Amino acid sequence: MSDQSTAKPKGRMLTWALWGAALIGVAAVLYITAQASRKPPEVHTGPEPATASADKSDPLRKLTHPADGQPPPAYVFKDASGKDVTLADFKGKVVVANLWATWCAPCKIEMPTLATLAREYAGKPVAVVAISIDKPEALDEAKRFIAAQAPLAFYNDPEAKLPWEIKPTAQGVPTTIIFGKDGLERGRVSSDADWAGEGARKIVDKALAG
Repeated sequence: MSDQSTAKPKGRMLTWALWGAALIGVAAVLYITAQASRKPPEVHTGPEPATASADKSDPLRKLTHPADGQPPPAYVFKDASGKDVTLADFKGKVVVANLWATWCAPCKIEMPTLATLAREYAGKPVAVVAISIDKPEALDEAKRFIAAQAPLAFYNDPEAKLPWEIKPTAQGVPTTIIFGKDGLERGRVSSDADWAGEGARKIVDKALAG
């Protein structure tokens, strides 16, 4: 009698142990299956999708020439102090007018090369005019960014209408338009570029030569 009583608890314990092991096994399978079905986080091992290759882009290869060079619009934008400015104010110089924004990654990547271009032509009739189309809420960020790109000065089009006022209209940002000393467009690059290289100098030198 006592042997049978002892055997029953042992049998029940074995049964519970088997059930416990089975449940643990099921849980493990479910966990592994769930982990396998999860999408792993996206990891970028190369350049960011919006990253410009300013160090590999020759503007001479990207330059398009207008069929009939147009003067810049009389559209008014602002300098750092809020004073009205137009592109016509720079007539008599070769103007490298760059449209950019802080939210545009390629714009920010190519900007140091525009600063280099401005330094190379310091003292010559060349004006590198970088015009931000940032809204007023991003103005401080845009000013800080340009402050680190000496000798570039800060200009802003708070209405962001200049790209549409230029004829033909700009396709997006960055867009860089070259105006000759006569005020007429000589060509444009409708994407990012390396403005510190030989190709950029050839463009500017040709415009300087008339």
